[in-house]
Amino acid sequence: MSGHFPFAGTRGTRYGLAPRMTISAFYEKNQFNYSLQEAYYKWWYDWAKAFVEQDADLKATMGGRFASYPMGQHSEHSFHLNHRYWASCMDDLGGFIRNVIFPKLDDKAMHKLEADHDKQLKTLKSQVKESGYEPAPDVGHFRHI
Repeated sequence: MSGHFPFAGTRGTRYGLAPRMTISAFYEKNQFNYSLQEAYYKWWYDWAKAFVEQDADLKATMGGRFASYPMGQHSEHSFHLNHRYWASCMDDLGGFIRNVIFPKLDDKAMHKLEADHDKQLKTLKSQVKESGYEPAPDVGHFRHI
């Protein structure tokens, strides 16, 4: 079920297949430019923050993670990310959602989340033509050179 989200897969993450590459590919496939990537991230950020604030245990233990926007270890710099800042931020947030929030969701809540996610994707995809999307270059964005 949760495989519909670009950060939800766990296969290979411990063997060098960074989820930020999967997320970057998701952005490329959907032709999301920088501002649409941020809009996608913001949607997840707001959803996760609201979930944490409504769960007493998570609010007490994890609420501090949402003290600033965006959250995560990549939120203060772009390091070697080559214009893929939001893919790395989504990787940080997505790992939190996948490992902490998803186990708390039942089937009904997960299906509602999937429907809401599909609606958000349709909204963002409708904005692609006006967004000024530029395709990825031949050299990978995450190449360390």
